[in-house]
Amino acid sequence: MNNQKQQKPTLTGQRFKTRKRDEKERFDPTQFQESIVQGLNQTGTDLEAVAKFLDASGAKLDYRRYAETLFDILVAGGMLAPGGTLSDDMTRTEYCLFTAQEDLETMQAYAQVFNKLIRRYKYLEKGFEEEIKKLLLFLKGFTESERNKLAMLAGILLANGSISASILSSLFNENLVKEGVSAAFAVKLFKSWINEKDINSVAGSLRKVGMDNRLMELFPANKRSCEHFSKYFTDAGLKELSDFARNQQSIGARKELQKELQEQMSRGDPLKEIIAFTREEMKKANLSEQAMISIIWTSVMSSVEWNKKEELVTEQAIKHLKQYSPLLKAFTSQGLSELSLLLKIQEYCYDNIHFMKAFQKIVVLLYKADVLSEEAILKWYTEAHLAKGKSVFLEQMKKFVEWLKNNKSFSSD
Repeated sequence: MNNQKQQKPTLTGQRFKTRKRDEKERFDPTQFQESIVQGLNQTGTDLEAVAKFLDASGAKLDYRRYAETLFDILVAGGMLAPGGTLSDDMTRTEYCLFTAQEDLETMQAYAQVFNKLIRRYKYLEKGFEEEIKKLLLFLKGFTESERNKLAMLAGILLANGSISASILSSLFNENLVKEGVSAAFAVKLFKSWINEKDINSVAGSLRKVGMDNRLMELFPANKRSCEHFSKYFTDAGLKELSDFARNQQSIGARKELQKELQEQMSRGDPLKEIIAFTREEMKKANLSEQAMISIIWTSVMSSVEWNKKEELVTEQAIKHLKQYSPLLKAFTSQGLSELSLLLKIQEYCYDNIHFMKAFQKIVVLLYKADVLSEEAILKWYTEAHLAKGKSVFLEQMKKFVEWLKNNKSFSSD
């Protein structure tokens, strides 16, 4: 008798029946495009009717799945292939942004269509921003007129907050920059943006996304200078933008200079070298002595770790400032510079609570070190002081000011 168990036969090549609901619907924008194009052809140039059609269609068509197709059609009349050309094998419409009239009023009306659509279908917001970024990368594939319309539309949408200024990153694409497409497009865009709002709105939006210091990147590396940027945009009628960029570059240069000075002081570099370096940088950046003294003061006060105890910080500050008084003296040859320094000291002592009682001792030290003159101190005291901590600091200075006026004996204790 065979005790071995007989092996059960195994099934090979089993096929499992897939449930209908588990099958992923194939991505096929053809039918979607047909429906949108047909609707746009029926509404024609009546943009109010277009907005109503898009509003109603969202309930029947899958906007979430075919967002890119929807925006391609509304902008270019049909689905766009990579590079910006229209796909040949699909139905198109002649009623879209690119075939519209090239003027600001028409573009404002189109912006309304997009705004209404996105307000109604909030989930399209992100997809719309991605669409604009993509369209900017395709600029070389569009005609000059199509670019102009897109630039005006983008400017209006940026002004009313429908899209974020981060879309501008697409304009820094190397090929677009090299061929001058980015700069020309930016002119139209910023003109329409400023026309809707103002330069302050533009500046705020750019700062929000860290684009405020990147505008120079609209030009190739060999033309990336403040002078070239300024001339290009001023000639194009955008002086406000060129002034803003110049100011941003100046702020950037000042921050870099302050950081470098701070490092030199922390390393303990000789004062002679620091003064020579600062003079050179001041000349290079075309800074006034008043601007320079503010940078120096901030660098001097940031280059040391301050004691947290109020009674010890004054002593520490006097010792530190005595060491750097020759540097401060080298950049206070004008009365206005002395006054700028006094205001910086007042501001610093007010903003840093441990220094509130140190103000008078600092001023007296700098007077004795020949950094601050009698005239500057009296002018500060009588009319030029800030409102910050005014009563406290004026009270501290009262005896010293009387001494300056009467030249009687004075003790700084």
